Amino acid sequence: MPERPGQTPPTPAEPVEIAAEPFALTEPAEDTTEEKAPRSRTKTIVLGSLLAVTLAGTAVIGYAGWRISSQKDATLTTPPQIGALKLDTSDNGKSTGDYLETALSAEVDLDEAVGAVYADAAGNNVLFFGGTTLIWTPENDLDTAFELVSDDQGAVTGVHDVSAGPLGGTMKCGTTKSDGTDMPVCGWADHGSLALAMFPGRTQDDSAKLMLELRAATQKRT
Repeated sequence: MPERPGQTPPTPAEPVEIAAEPFALTEPAEDTTEEKAPRSRTKTIVLGSLLAVTLAGTAVIGYAGWRISSQKDATLTTPPQIGALKLDTSDNGKSTGDYLETALSAEVDLDEAVGAVYADAAGNNVLFFGGTTLIWTPENDLDTAFELVSDDQGAVTGVHDVSAGPLGGTMKCGTTKSDGTDMPVCGWADHGSLALAMFPGRTQDDSAKLMLELRAATQKRT
């Protein structure tokens, strides 16, 4: 533009320096790479944990269902002889067996019940009684059944777990009083049956072993 007379010429503008390296025209975005990675990994860990819990729960439910299904259809019988024990078929033996069967049926809702007295050659008796039905909580029901043996002489004490043998379920033994002396009491329960036996004149260990023999001979599954 031509200068007007008397006008001071404009001072040339300072040159604008441009960096040699390229530069962004906008503010740099926040780097979320480090933040996203932990979140993604955390989500994976949570989902993996939930899946593991779900699979574990499914496995437990499946196993419980299989166990109930395999144990629920049981029968109990009183064979004439179990090892060295013979069924007492006398009037006194029969009436005692009937009493035990009736007492158990009055307290426990059973589909079928049995009661019997066995004796060895030395005259040592075994009082056996039990029944069959679908049992959802075998261990709890067995603990309750031990209370049936209690009388005015005392409750069953020292109840403890013993081997239930190949038929599974739970088996326990304890001690009650009979005519002032200790008498072992053992019982088993699974999802299809429950039974108790009293062993006057025997030790705890002998009674537990004999209970396994009684169970193997009296309990069957269909």
